[in-house]
Amino acid sequence: MLIGVIVALSALLLLGGGAFGAYAYLNAAAPAPTLIARTSFPPSEPPRSEPPPSDPPPSDPPSSDPPQSEPTNSSEAEPSATPSEPAPETPLDHTEFGDWRLTLGDKRYQADKVGGWTYDSCGPVDAEGVLADNGCESAVQLAYSASGGAIRAVQVIMSFPSANAARTAAARLANANADKAVAWRRSSAHSSYGYGKVHSGAYRNFVVVTIVTATRTAASKAMGFHRYLQADRGVYFLIKRDTAVTS
Repeated sequence: MLIGVIVALSALLLLGGGAFGAYAYLNAAAPAPTLIARTSFPPSEPPRSEPPPSDPPPSDPPSSDPPQSEPTNSSEAEPSATPSEPAPETPLDHTEFGDWRLTLGDKRYQADKVGGWTYDSCGPVDAEGVLADNGCESAVQLAYSASGGAIRAVQVIMSFPSANAARTAAARLANANADKAVAWRRSSAHSSYGYGKVHSGAYRNFVVVTIVTATRTAASKAMGFHRYLQADRGVYFLIKRDTAVTS
């Protein structure tokens, strides 16, 4: 299967003109995004490593103390337009991703990185055990803002020991609803929105989950933004990582 994907991608690269062929391939291969499971959520709900309870917990008043479920081994972002270039085969780190800029023909997208977290395990983002079941090794989480804050995005990127493990995990996330199975930073999304969906997919030995919310006025822009943000990460891991760093 992997050889077939590589052959197909190579053919599309030749026929479609470099990166454009890769984006066309990923857009054609990607399943439709799924809706966020809940239409509203607390304004500050950090990731948790324990499965969510069956009944929603009562709302607690804000506390000045840091959340107890925040991983002590995560590193907070210092948003920058210039990402750091990783050495070949190095673990994921949020600093290898900066502000997002994409120009493809007449399409132009951009978003500012407003947060980043690096985890040396997948526990903090594994809400239902799907990631652990497939040997997830490490993860990063990224937060973006676009269109003056009208569009917000959260990406959770996870590393697996093999491409097969990543594909299996991605399939299970699709079946289980990635929004529930991955504990993402809901505080970086809108509390209410006109567009709220989840894209996910496996690229080599990485799985990328991208959640985008947008206000009603920006909902029409959010669909293309979402599709290309997910596809751009897929291109990065399929043909760019270890040789160049995407913006």
